[in-house]
Amino acid sequence: MTAAEIEAACLALPGAGKEFPFGEGTAVFKVGGKIFAIGRLDGEPPPSISLRCEPDLAVQLRAQHAAIKPGWHLNKRHWNTVTVDGSLSPRTIRDMIEDSYDLVVESLPRRQRTALRWLEG
Repeated sequence: MTAAEIEAACLALPGAGKEFPFGEGTAVFKVGGKIFAIGRLDGEPPPSISLRCEPDLAVQLRAQHAAIKPGWHLNKRHWNTVTVDGSLSPRTIRDMIEDSYDLVVESLPRRQRTALRWLEG
C-alpha cells in the first residue's frame, strides 16, 4: 500500500479531513475535530501511520505482526503505529483505518454522528 493509497483511504471516510499541525511531514486525519490517524506519508519509505485501537486488540495485533508497534509519542494503550512495509495486506490496513475512525466517531455527539450518517457496529 502506498502513501497515496493510505491518504485516500483516510479521506474516503465521511467527514474526514487532513491537517498539518506538526509540520508538512506529518499528516493528521480528523473527523468531528478529533484525530483518528497520524501519518508520516512522505519522505523516506516505508510510510507509517498511527491509528486508534481498542486496548485488547492493540496488544493482540502487536503480538501477531512485527510491523505493528505501540503508538509512537501517543498513548500506547489506545494507539498503534503501523509501518507499511508490505507485510500487512492493504485490506488489513484499511480495516485498521476504519476501526480507528469508528472509535472516534462513536465518541462524537449524536448530532455529529447523524450528520456523518454513521451506523453503529
